[in-house]
Amino acid sequence: MRNDNVKVILWGFGAMGSGIAEMLLNKKGVEIVGVCDTHPDKVNKSIFEVLGVEKGGRKEVTVSDKVEDIITDKAADIVLLATDSFVKGAYDKIVYCLKKGINVITTAEEMAYPKAQEPELTKELDRIAKENGVTVLGTGINPGLIMDLLVVTLTGACIDVENIIAERVNDLSPFGPAVMEEQGVGITEDEFNRRVEENDLAGHVGFPESINMITDALGWKLSDEIKLTKAPIVSSVYRKAPYAEVEPGNVAGCNMKGYGYVDGELKIEMLHPQQVEPHLENIKTGDYITIKGTPDISMKITPEVPGGIGTIAMTVNMIPNVINARPGLKTMIDLPVPRAIMGDMREFIED
Repeated sequence: MRNDNVKVILWGFGAMGSGIAEMLLNKKGVEIVGVCDTHPDKVNKSIFEVLGVEKGGRKEVTVSDKVEDIITDKAADIVLLATDSFVKGAYDKIVYCLKKGINVITTAEEMAYPKAQEPELTKELDRIAKENGVTVLGTGINPGLIMDLLVVTLTGACIDVENIIAERVNDLSPFGPAVMEEQGVGITEDEFNRRVEENDLAGHVGFPESINMITDALGWKLSDEIKLTKAPIVSSVYRKAPYAEVEPGNVAGCNMKGYGYVDGELKIEMLHPQQVEPHLENIKTGDYITIKGTPDISMKITPEVPGGIGTIAMTVNMIPNVINARPGLKTMIDLPVPRAIMGDMREFIED
């Protein structure tokens, strides 16, 4: 076992980044050595003050808006990047870290399977990572686990597969402003529909990534473009979440659907209605996977695996797998399965 702690830098200290920090502070064999964020209420403050936790005997860490001062050559084992949803937004930040000889895990949803929509940038990221002897992974609860890796894992018990339906009914409340904006939370129904028409509302980011991950893992070849639909979930009651407020009659979330075709036949359906505070209208959350094949498989998790906690946990729990991996760009189907790290993280790092 290595003697020194696994050193982590956090880039992004919002809803996910701060949650990741809280989890890391309660793990053995790992330490936060730097935090980057631009929010004026956080810059130059102790992370312990921002988080509202006791510093104890830990080294002081101050939030900095000067990335170049924090992310220097081999300043850490890994950077956990929680700032973007899209490959294009995260690309320059990831490259900066890779060129400093530091591994990267990002919560950017498109990075869960980046070649689905950005094949050229994917090749560049893989090349740069290999040139610098480090690894980059995109992960989270979804995409990253529930509607893709877990689906792939369950098909391992099948002799053959005819089609797959993955459904996630979840609560958006734990997520930050970027996700609220992507889902149209708080806006009017008319504005939601206008933005969908103008292709200005992302909805759930990740269906092309999840569908491509599944089809590649199974050896299916997509024959048509993945079809996506978005519909507003209109609230009849007032709802308030940490990063959003919804008046009655306005949009509480997005009902997103995705369809993947192989040889012209529908093989994968993804159903994902997500909204803030769904319990206020008696909506029960859950995760459901239905595989038609030999044998048929039906899985149900109720209530849902919480999105915020799940994303935080996946990011932290994949640290050893990324550090241990061969250099390059990896996805969740390339690495050992995630697992909760309850012992000293250093024991999971290969010599």
